Amino acid sequence: QVQIVESGGGLVQPGGSLRLSCAASGFTLDRYSIGWFRQAPGKSREGVSSISAHDGSTYYIDSVKGRFTISRDIAKNTVYLQMNSLKPEDTAVYYCAASYGNSWSVPSFYEYEYWGQGTQVTVSS
Repeated sequence: QVQIVESGGGLVQPGGSLRLSCAASGFTLDRYSIGWFRQAPGKSREGVSSISAHDGSTYYIDSVKGRFTISRDIAKNTVYLQMNSLKPEDTAVYYCAASYGNSWSVPSFYEYEYWGQGTQVTVSS
């Protein structure tokens, strides 16, 4: 049974940091790429970053490059999103999702099969 559970969201001041975790079960990270998405109120879901199954290659949208880092721990079957220098515009519900096979770019919603329930990130003073 496939399960994805996100954690680590919360309230942080601008310039602060958070680390999101995505714990996967029912599949392994060497066969499934993982993508992080976010959805702000009134906006569509946006792919933020992905890490490829085969070799761990990573991809980011321009607005988070240099601030966010995606990584994975194969042994723990967990993917992380380290978010630094957070801005109010990063406020959103963040979702983790899995796609069978390799990832070659920033994640696209339609490519991902399994989804977590989301975790709220609020950046505000």
